[in-house]
Amino acid sequence: MKILEQSENLRAHIARHAKDFKLSWIQLGQGLYSVWRDKLYQSWEYEKFEDYVVRELGLKKPLALKLVKTYFFVEQDEPVYLKKEFAEARDTSVIPGYESLDVLRKARGHKELTREDYTKLRRDIFEKGREASLVRKDLTAMIRERKNIDPKQAREERHEQSVRRLMAALRTFKKDMEALKSADPQIVHEAEELLERLESR
Repeated sequence: MKILEQSENLRAHIARHAKDFKLSWIQLGQGLYSVWRDKLYQSWEYEKFEDYVVRELGLKKPLALKLVKTYFFVEQDEPVYLKKEFAEARDTSVIPGYESLDVLRKARGHKELTREDYTKLRRDIFEKGREASLVRKDLTAMIRERKNIDPKQAREERHEQSVRRLMAALRTFKKDMEALKSADPQIVHEAEELLERLESR
Protein backbone atom coordinates (compact mmCIF):
# COMPACT_ATOMS: atom_id res chain seq x y z
CA MET A 1 0.00 0.00 0.00
CA LYS A 2 2.83 2.35 0.88
CA ILE A 3 4.57 1.67 -2.46
CA LEU A 4 1.34 2.39 -4.32
CA GLU A 5 0.91 5.66 -2.42
CA GLN A 6 4.49 6.70 -3.17
CA SER A 7 3.95 5.85 -6.84
CA GLU A 8 0.82 8.01 -7.03
CA ASN A 9 2.55 10.88 -5.23
CA LEU A 10 5.40 10.73 -7.73
CA ARG A 11 2.90 10.65 -10.60
CA ALA A 12 1.16 13.79 -9.32
CA HIS A 13 4.51 15.46 -8.66
CA ILE A 14 5.66 14.85 -12.26
CA ALA A 15 2.33 16.05 -13.67
CA ARG A 16 2.64 19.33 -11.74
CA HIS A 17 6.15 19.89 -13.04
CA ALA A 18 5.10 19.05 -16.60
CA LYS A 19 2.31 21.61 -16.33
CA ASP A 20 4.72 24.22 -14.96
CA PHE A 21 7.14 23.43 -17.78
CA LYS A 22 4.47 23.92 -20.46
CA LEU A 23 3.50 27.28 -18.96
CA SER A 24 7.00 28.50 -18.10
CA TRP A 25 7.33 30.43 -21.38
CA ILE A 26 4.71 32.96 -20.24
CA GLN A 27 6.94 34.85 -17.80
CA LEU A 28 9.82 34.88 -20.28
CA GLY A 29 7.51 36.03 -23.08
CA GLN A 30 6.01 38.74 -20.88
CA GLY A 31 9.44 40.00 -19.87
CA LEU A 32 10.75 39.98 -23.43
CA TYR A 33 7.63 41.78 -24.62
CA SER A 34 8.20 44.55 -22.06
CA VAL A 35 11.85 44.88 -23.07
CA TRP A 36 10.93 45.00 -26.77
CA ARG A 37 7.95 47.38 -26.36
CA ASP A 38 9.74 49.88 -24.11
CA LYS A 39 13.17 49.45 -25.76
CA LEU A 40 14.68 48.78 -22.35
CA TYR A 41 17.64 47.08 -24.01
CA GLN A 42 18.90 50.55 -25.02
CA SER A 43 19.33 51.53 -21.38
CA TRP A 44 21.38 48.34 -20.99
CA GLU A 45 23.73 49.51 -23.75
CA TYR A 46 22.38 47.30 -26.53
CA GLU A 47 21.62 48.90 -29.86
CA LYS A 48 19.07 46.32 -30.93
CA PHE A 49 16.64 43.94 -29.23
CA GLU A 50 18.24 40.95 -30.98
CA ASP A 51 21.67 41.99 -29.65
CA TYR A 52 20.29 41.83 -26.12
CA VAL A 53 18.59 38.44 -26.47
CA VAL A 54 21.53 36.82 -28.24
CA ARG A 55 24.39 38.22 -26.15
CA GLU A 56 22.83 38.42 -22.70
CA LEU A 57 20.26 35.64 -22.75
CA GLY A 58 21.78 33.25 -25.26
CA LEU A 59 18.47 33.03 -27.14
CA LYS A 60 18.18 32.86 -30.92
CA LYS A 61 16.51 35.93 -32.42
CA PRO A 62 13.68 33.94 -34.14
CA LEU A 63 12.75 32.25 -30.85
CA ALA A 64 12.78 35.53 -28.92
CA LEU A 65 10.58 37.25 -31.51
CA LYS A 66 8.19 34.29 -31.58
CA LEU A 67 7.82 34.47 -27.79
CA VAL A 68 7.20 38.23 -27.95
CA LYS A 69 4.57 37.93 -30.71
CA THR A 70 2.88 34.93 -29.10
CA TYR A 71 2.72 36.58 -25.68
CA PHE A 72 1.23 39.75 -27.17
CA PHE A 73 -1.34 37.69 -29.09
CA VAL A 74 -2.34 35.74 -25.98
CA GLU A 75 -2.56 38.89 -23.86
CA GLN A 76 -4.77 40.61 -26.45
CA ASP A 77 -6.85 37.76 -27.86
CA GLU A 78 -6.71 34.87 -25.40
CA PRO A 79 -6.19 36.39 -21.92
CA VAL A 80 -7.97 33.44 -20.31
CA TYR A 81 -4.80 31.41 -20.95
CA LEU A 82 -2.83 33.69 -18.63
CA LYS A 83 -5.16 33.19 -15.67
CA LYS A 84 -4.10 30.80 -12.94
CA GLU A 85 -7.51 29.14 -13.02
CA PHE A 86 -6.99 28.08 -16.65
CA ALA A 87 -4.10 25.78 -15.80
CA GLU A 88 -5.61 24.56 -12.55
CA ALA A 89 -8.82 23.45 -14.26
CA ARG A 90 -7.08 21.41 -16.98
CA ASP A 91 -5.19 18.17 -17.21
CA THR A 92 -1.53 18.58 -18.09
CA SER A 93 -1.96 16.82 -21.44
CA VAL A 94 -4.38 19.43 -22.83
CA ILE A 95 -2.54 22.62 -21.82
CA PRO A 96 -1.23 24.15 -25.05
CA GLY A 97 2.39 25.17 -25.38
CA TYR A 98 3.61 28.37 -26.98
CA GLU A 99 4.21 26.75 -30.37
CA SER A 100 0.54 25.76 -30.74
CA LEU A 101 -0.48 29.25 -29.66
CA ASP A 102 1.90 30.71 -32.23
CA VAL A 103 0.10 28.72 -34.95
CA LEU A 104 -3.22 30.08 -33.67
CA ARG A 105 -1.76 33.60 -33.78
CA LYS A 106 -0.83 33.12 -37.43
CA ALA A 107 -4.27 31.68 -38.19
CA ARG A 108 -5.85 34.81 -36.72
CA GLY A 109 -4.32 36.90 -39.51
CA HIS A 110 -5.33 34.71 -42.43
CA LYS A 111 -8.04 36.41 -44.46
CA GLU A 112 -8.92 33.13 -46.17
CA LEU A 113 -10.10 31.53 -42.93
CA THR A 114 -13.65 31.80 -41.68
CA ARG A 115 -14.62 32.43 -38.08
CA GLU A 116 -15.64 28.76 -37.89
CA ASP A 117 -12.18 27.69 -39.05
CA TYR A 118 -10.52 29.74 -36.34
CA THR A 119 -12.95 28.46 -33.72
CA LYS A 120 -12.16 24.86 -34.67
CA LEU A 121 -8.41 25.44 -34.45
CA ARG A 122 -8.84 27.20 -31.13
CA ARG A 123 -10.96 24.39 -29.73
CA ASP A 124 -8.44 21.77 -30.87
CA ILE A 125 -5.65 23.69 -29.13
CA PHE A 126 -7.40 24.82 -25.93
CA GLU A 127 -9.68 21.85 -25.28
CA LYS A 128 -7.79 18.94 -26.83
CA GLY A 129 -4.19 20.09 -26.45
CA ARG A 130 -3.48 19.33 -30.10
CA GLU A 131 0.22 19.51 -30.96
CA ALA A 132 1.61 22.41 -32.97
CA SER A 133 2.71 20.23 -35.91
CA LEU A 134 -0.80 18.80 -36.29
CA VAL A 135 -2.48 22.19 -35.90
CA ARG A 136 -0.11 23.57 -38.54
CA LYS A 137 -1.19 20.80 -40.93
CA ASP A 138 -4.85 21.56 -40.21
CA LEU A 139 -4.26 25.25 -40.86
CA THR A 140 -2.52 24.55 -44.17
CA ALA A 141 -5.35 22.25 -45.26
CA MET A 142 -7.99 24.85 -44.36
CA ILE A 143 -6.21 27.59 -46.29
CA ARG A 144 -5.81 25.32 -49.30
CA GLU A 145 -9.53 24.53 -49.25
CA ARG A 146 -10.48 28.21 -49.09
CA LYS A 147 -8.54 29.41 -52.10
CA ASN A 148 -7.57 28.38 -55.60
CA ILE A 149 -3.85 27.76 -55.72
CA ASP A 150 -2.14 28.72 -58.97
CA PRO A 151 0.85 26.69 -60.23
CA LYS A 152 3.36 29.30 -59.08
CA GLN A 153 1.92 29.32 -55.58
CA ALA A 154 1.87 25.53 -55.50
CA ARG A 155 5.59 25.53 -56.38
CA GLU A 156 6.26 28.05 -53.62
CA GLU A 157 4.41 25.90 -51.11
CA ARG A 158 6.38 22.82 -52.16
CA HIS A 159 9.56 24.87 -51.76
CA GLU A 160 8.45 25.94 -48.27
CA GLN A 161 7.74 22.33 -47.32
CA SER A 162 11.20 21.32 -48.56
CA VAL A 163 12.78 24.07 -46.48
CA ARG A 164 10.87 22.91 -43.38
CA ARG A 165 12.07 19.33 -43.95
CA LEU A 166 15.64 20.59 -44.29
CA MET A 167 15.30 22.57 -41.05
CA ALA A 168 14.01 19.47 -39.25
CA ALA A 169 16.95 17.43 -40.59
CA LEU A 170 19.43 20.12 -39.48
CA ARG A 171 17.93 20.20 -35.97
CA THR A 172 18.20 16.41 -35.73
CA PHE A 173 21.77 16.46 -37.03
CA LYS A 174 22.79 19.20 -34.58
CA LYS A 175 21.19 17.39 -31.65
CA ASP A 176 22.79 14.05 -32.56
CA MET A 177 26.23 15.55 -33.11
CA GLU A 178 26.13 17.46 -29.84
CA ALA A 179 25.11 14.30 -27.99
CA LEU A 180 27.68 12.05 -29.66
CA LYS A 181 30.42 14.70 -29.95
CA SER A 182 31.55 12.90 -33.08
CA ALA A 183 31.37 15.59 -35.77
CA ASP A 184 33.81 18.26 -36.83
CA PRO A 185 32.88 21.37 -34.75
CA GLN A 186 33.11 23.50 -37.89
CA ILE A 187 30.45 21.39 -39.62
CA VAL A 188 28.15 21.66 -36.60
CA HIS A 189 28.72 25.43 -36.52
CA GLU A 190 27.90 25.75 -40.23
CA ALA A 191 24.75 23.67 -39.72
CA GLU A 192 23.71 26.01 -36.87
CA GLU A 193 24.30 29.08 -39.02
CA LEU A 194 22.28 27.63 -41.91
CA LEU A 195 19.45 26.71 -39.55
CA GLU A 196 19.44 30.21 -38.04
CA ARG A 197 19.28 31.79 -41.52
CA LEU A 198 16.38 29.54 -42.50
CA GLU A 199 14.51 30.30 -39.26
CA SER A 200 14.84 34.05 -39.71
CA ARG A 201 13.63 34.12 -43.33
